[in-house]
Amino acid sequence: MIKTLAVMTSGGDSSGMNAAVRAVVRRALDRGLRVYGIYSGYDGLLRGGDLIKPLNWQDVGNVLQRGGTFLGTARSEQFKTVEGRRRAVENLLDRGIEALVVIGGDGSLTGALLLSNEWHEHVEKIATVRPELRPMVEQTPKLQVMGLPGSIDNDLSGTDMAIGVDTALNHIVRAIDHLSSTAASHQRTFVLETMGRNCGYLALAGTLATGASWMLIPECSLELHWHQRMVECLDKARKTGRRHQMVVIAEGARHPDGLRMEAGEVRKILTEKLGIEVRLTVLGHVQRGGPPSAFDRVLSARLGVAAVDRLVDEPDVVHCHMVGVKKNRVVSTPLTEVIEKSREIQRLIESGDFSKARELRGEAFGTMLELVEALTAPCPSQESAGRGSVVIMTGGADSPGMNAALSIAARRLLDCGVSVLGSKDEFYGLTHGDFVNLEWNDLAGWMGRPSSDIGTARSSQVLEDFGKIAENIAKFDIKGIIAIGGLDTYRHVQRFAQMRADFPEFNIPMVLVPACIDNNLPGSDLCIGSDTALNNIVEAVDKIRDTAGATRRAFIVETMGKECGFLAAMAALAAGADKAYLPETGISLAELNKDVSELKKSFESGNRMVIYMRNEDASRHYTTDFLRRLLEEESKDEFEVRSVVLGHVQRGGSPTAFDRILAGRISAGAAGALLELMKNGSSEVLAFGLKDGAVASSPLSEALDQIDALHGRPKVQWFMDLIPFIHSLAKSRPCCREMPGVEEPRPIAR
Repeated sequence: MIKTLAVMTSGGDSSGMNAAVRAVVRRALDRGLRVYGIYSGYDGLLRGGDLIKPLNWQDVGNVLQRGGTFLGTARSEQFKTVEGRRRAVENLLDRGIEALVVIGGDGSLTGALLLSNEWHEHVEKIATVRPELRPMVEQTPKLQVMGLPGSIDNDLSGTDMAIGVDTALNHIVRAIDHLSSTAASHQRTFVLETMGRNCGYLALAGTLATGASWMLIPECSLELHWHQRMVECLDKARKTGRRHQMVVIAEGARHPDGLRMEAGEVRKILTEKLGIEVRLTVLGHVQRGGPPSAFDRVLSARLGVAAVDRLVDEPDVVHCHMVGVKKNRVVSTPLTEVIEKSREIQRLIESGDFSKARELRGEAFGTMLELVEALTAPCPSQESAGRGSVVIMTGGADSPGMNAALSIAARRLLDCGVSVLGSKDEFYGLTHGDFVNLEWNDLAGWMGRPSSDIGTARSSQVLEDFGKIAENIAKFDIKGIIAIGGLDTYRHVQRFAQMRADFPEFNIPMVLVPACIDNNLPGSDLCIGSDTALNNIVEAVDKIRDTAGATRRAFIVETMGKECGFLAAMAALAAGADKAYLPETGISLAELNKDVSELKKSFESGNRMVIYMRNEDASRHYTTDFLRRLLEEESKDEFEVRSVVLGHVQRGGSPTAFDRILAGRISAGAAGALLELMKNGSSEVLAFGLKDGAVASSPLSEALDQIDALHGRPKVQWFMDLIPFIHSLAKSRPCCREMPGVEEPRPIAR
């Protein structure tokens, strides 16, 4: 088994790299390894000296919320030479480093693969010159290499998402939201250029998440007169009432002849052909910076822990892999395969084989592209054909992303010639015939709006209400229903369907879309709104951490979630909290005694802040206020104790990019399925969701069978497997203190 590893960041920086380094270092120390940090990437690896030094538990404290990488990154021309790589190998041997964890893009991982492949040749030559290293050479016949995908471009094979992509995408989405406000005020058109190198993911996802008017990415082939089609589309949209236009172009977009396209060219074409004022915005490196999103922090933790665990738990495997996440599961892929497939896509784009390139990008990429191509049209492809109407409703507690789900579901239906009505306040509108006509151009602006514009008021139907609903279904020629909401909405629809024997009008197809910040719905790993709520919590905890220098404090932060611990657990992992009290595990007196003891020792060792996350329903009797008073009593005035109840702040704000894209994928799938059910004359009731990375559905009755009815949460919850990571990465007394060669820790930062 390996005893020593080193971690480094290389290539372009991305938010979340610090979180990944923290996870690698603390997991390795927790498992008894010695850890080195390599500063300034491959340049630091070959220069050695103080650029390679031991990392202790506290060295990676207080870095979770910082963008970039504290280890630094630098390009190295010398490393491209055999002599340069030999010096790097010598530096590794000098320190007894047996494994290397590299966080970066394809160039960085290629360097790691080269070191691994050339290792034997280098160490043999080094040992002939420096025989004192012969024991280390014999002990390390092969360098173990684990790569972590760190690149905002999201162009690496072997993972659905790379570290930093989600944060960069949120920057893009916020920028487009802000530009849309001024664009609408002046009825202007904007051209916005995103990063992404030779991958159009950021531009594609940004277009879908914001309802932008047009998109240009390297994976799409263009006709010779592509600009004429773009101009005609934007002009038609303006004439049909769209007040502003947003054109998103990826930096790697190309002309039909393969030459790079400049954003300035697009602005000039639109200015000349449309005779309007067009502004250009190049986001540039602002996309790389800032605190990482909750998604990137959790992804970094999962991948960092997995990399170390694979090195330790698989001693008989010669590792030269990249750890990524596919379909919400951590997987490892040989570096050779990762690099070859990633570069194959680039070759396909350059040779004009765009369909194959899109296929290799993955299923989600293709689904988003189909959606964008349909939704960027200036008007529906089919006129209303008198096929009746579909009602869309949003119900239960409001959730960020509901408007995005409603917008995309409605536009998918409108594109197929089906009229769409929005039912105000869930079943109230259906009962009283209070509907909103949902129109194509209006809906494009709903993507970033908080909550639901048609209301989510809870309602309970009495028998006479069902009679009124039956009358309105006939009166408005309603052929199907899409319900977007939480568990109460699922149960309301189930009861509605159970009344079919008395009301034959109810024999219409219905589909459900999961939207609930608690993330407690069946058939979906993630619910629309949960990512936004999680980011709101993490941002609040980051602000609490800013007060760490004032005095020694313990904070108890209460989150929503009802009897599902998703928000508290994921927030603890993403924000580096010391503990998460969850309804799934409960709170015991014995546990509290242990926590009080550990809390005292933490402050005695020099810690200045401890944060506990508590789900609102973790315990009936051990409330947040009780915990505060208990810890305050036990503190003996050695530290302060504060409680923070975040409340409805968690529900507020514009939905994150992740929630918008999740809403788009699930609601588009639900709308497509409803159309098929209507065509076949079926009256099925289906619950949709994202399961194992793909949009899937099941009969509502089967979905509700997956629910623990007593606690209102799924019987099986994937995130519970991550609970052990929380304590492993944040505990106050790291096991590394007694390790040889590792300095005694300074006061610990969290």
